[in-house]
Amino acid sequence: MKNLRRIYDSHAYDTEVPVGSYWDATLPAAPAYPALDGDRRVGVAIIGAGYTGLSAALHLARDHGEAPLVIDAAQPGWGASGRNAGFCGFGGAKLGDSAIIRRFGEDDLRAFYSAQKEAVALVRDLTSPGGIAAEAQEDGEYCLAHSPRAARALPEMAAGLSRYAGVHCPVLSAEEMRQEGLHGDGFHGGLMLPHGFGLNPAKYVTGLARLSQQAGAVIRGCTPALSVQEQSGGTYLIETPSGRIQADRLIVASNGYSSDNLPDWLSGRYLPVVSHIMVTRPLTEVEKQAQGWTTRRIAFDTRNLLHYFRLLPDNRVLFGMRGSSNITPGSMLQMRRRIRCDFEAMFPALADAETAYHWSGLVCVTRGLTPYAGQIGDWQRAWTGFGYHGGGVAMATYTGRLLAGVAAGMPCRAPMPKLMQNKPANFPIPKYRRHYLPLAYTCYGFMDLL
Repeated sequence: MKNLRRIYDSHAYDTEVPVGSYWDATLPAAPAYPALDGDRRVGVAIIGAGYTGLSAALHLARDHGEAPLVIDAAQPGWGASGRNAGFCGFGGAKLGDSAIIRRFGEDDLRAFYSAQKEAVALVRDLTSPGGIAAEAQEDGEYCLAHSPRAARALPEMAAGLSRYAGVHCPVLSAEEMRQEGLHGDGFHGGLMLPHGFGLNPAKYVTGLARLSQQAGAVIRGCTPALSVQEQSGGTYLIETPSGRIQADRLIVASNGYSSDNLPDWLSGRYLPVVSHIMVTRPLTEVEKQAQGWTTRRIAFDTRNLLHYFRLLPDNRVLFGMRGSSNITPGSMLQMRRRIRCDFEAMFPALADAETAYHWSGLVCVTRGLTPYAGQIGDWQRAWTGFGYHGGGVAMATYTGRLLAGVAAGMPCRAPMPKLMQNKPANFPIPKYRRHYLPLAYTCYGFMDLL
């Protein structure tokens, strides 16, 4: 888009290109949110109508009596929030527990797990009966060992979760996994995390938008922010194609779809990573039994280049993975073949279950592999939240609530983990940071073979 500095091919940000996701096909037709139609002066402006921005808007309006203005280049949820796999569970950081302890201490690891539990509980509350109808499934998430070495590490992982998160996570043998409907080729054991559940991410994000608007927020779609500047007196000026917004306070919630100059402080501090998802046609009961995969709980494996998968309510299988370093028509075609190959290797009895949908999107990571929620540089009344490392359903919703409290001048309901307050460092030679990914993927792939 004009004036914006982004690191992927323009195809990745083209809001006119259909996402083509399965989730879009499950949504009823709904009127689009109109574009901004002139200059506005507001108390709080929010750039980005995904989980972070809409959660911030909802809590500002419902809990603090504000009337925030939310703008988005497309419609709410067009980015990662409406096209992810719908895994609501522990996550937000890629940094391992031992590294978190070295950098931030044991108490902060406990605080981060507490935040993760509260994040999952927040989404569960929002999607409970009478709330957002997002097809929320049963509690429980499986971590599956992709190698004998990974299986041997599961008891230690379970002990760490007990010690620092205060949760009991049963370790399952391969035979016990079969009994729970978890059979796939190459699984050598598993761990069952009691927190976490699957949902329809598009229905969830559109529900957040509806609740935000009902509470008093104003949402404007098809309104890209072209620039944002701090004005004298500490207000913020946002330029859009259809009007200027002057705001007393600002929240930037663009995450993996950010621009390096919106504002300049973001430059090089985030790295969008491409994730791909396929969804099959509905399985027959015979196919499910033949494969031995009948659980509807969400699951992922222990690879560095992880796979994640779940049986959807209509008996389709969703299967996702990382892999490409760009989003172009050519890379999409290549990944469609690659993800299909990995799917059939893991679930050979489902080789005849055709791919009905395939799409991609951007997951946001930081150099320190931890999420960030806090101030934008030295701007005193401007904040941002990003870097959820594939765990954004819960953590982005939680971060939005945190930012709402900060913007309203209220103390945090619970202490914010230090690792979330740690300002992300710039990637080396930030302009070319996307080009690190092929080498990183090669190294991770080699480690996954060990």
